[in-house]
Amino acid sequence: MDLASIVQTITVYAIPVLFAITIHEAAHGYAARHLGDPTAEMLGRISLNPFKHIDPIGTVVMPLLLLFLTKGAFVFGYAKPVPVQMSKLRNPRRDMMWVALAGPMSNLAQALAWLMAAIVLSGVGLSEPFFFKVCEAGVIVNLVLFALNLFPLPPLDGGRVLVGLLPPGPAVGLARIEPYGFFIVIALLYTGILAQWWLLPLIGLAQQMLLLLTAPLQWLFG
Repeated sequence: MDLASIVQTITVYAIPVLFAITIHEAAHGYAARHLGDPTAEMLGRISLNPFKHIDPIGTVVMPLLLLFLTKGAFVFGYAKPVPVQMSKLRNPRRDMMWVALAGPMSNLAQALAWLMAAIVLSGVGLSEPFFFKVCEAGVIVNLVLFALNLFPLPPLDGGRVLVGLLPPGPAVGLARIEPYGFFIVIALLYTGILAQWWLLPLIGLAQQMLLLLTAPLQWLFG
């Protein structure tokens, strides 16, 4: 991938990525507030302003550095986590699962919205390729974030869900992995194990569901 291709990729993916991480983090905060913890709201993190959620290293420096160093073959990043105080939730173990699930579910909803936008734009006769590339990027980015965050390993959202589902003893054991979970995920991504055995199958299932949900719209604009 040459410099021109990298710049084009950044241009196409910038808006979908900003929306994806912003709404993902805001969804965590909104769910926490609904379930009794106003911490994120008090800190201004229930916001659609992307600058409230961008981590300078994880959202900007790391993805761009990996994009250039690997020529687009491997890109990874993260946003600034929304603070949640479990003790303030009405039912900490149960409610923390819903708070965690809110992020990935928001990405699935965004993937559906981008796919619907592409169908409508095509149906009204728009022929500008850039808009369709952005819609495609929106679907891809959000499906990847949906699947990745559901991986059952802390600190990912799926790990927090699993901690809430397990009995107290195993849950405490799994929670202890959290300080090392980030590095485990990067290693699994880099080796391709996570993509082959988790991301691709889950993304494939999500794609089938999205196609089913948008079938009436496809028929209407077909």
